[in-house]
Amino acid sequence: MFTLEKKKEIVAELEQKLKSSKAAILADYRGIKVEEATDLRRACRDAGVEYKVVKNTLTQIAAENSGFPELNELLTGPTAIAFGLEDPVAPAKVLMDFAKKNKNFEIKGGLIEGKVVGFAGVKTLADLPSREVLLSQVLAGFNAPLTNLCSVLQGPMRKLVYALRAVQEQKEAS
Repeated sequence: MFTLEKKKEIVAELEQKLKSSKAAILADYRGIKVEEATDLRRACRDAGVEYKVVKNTLTQIAAENSGFPELNELLTGPTAIAFGLEDPVAPAKVLMDFAKKNKNFEIKGGLIEGKVVGFAGVKTLADLPSREVLLSQVLAGFNAPLTNLCSVLQGPMRKLVYALRAVQEQKEAS
């Protein structure tokens, strides 16, 4: 059993994480095996995601104190929370990938950028490309017009070189 002081510490920590994290994804972990849970924790750690199993009553208090009372609707049954402190997409991706492999693991919803969302919102977020991929796509979009301009400007020069080469070959043949 937790003492009252320990419970207060846990609630304060959960409040701080709910307020500061970019995303907090809630899941029902009922039915997963210990080795599967270990794999999930390892995947979370590798992705920079903090994964915690929490008591619903303590999480409800933290959600109320943090200004997210709507989160209480998701707090039924055993609950685990994956916090994405830096990247909002990482916890959604890790948990969705794990849920695809483990049918007993069920994503309930979460808190993304201060908004409570259901399963569909988490799935949409998980389907987004990573931040690095999005940045590379934006940079490629900026780079494409410049590359096309260079190709267009090189076209007349290339035609001139081909014409001069044809004239040279014609004179050499005569």
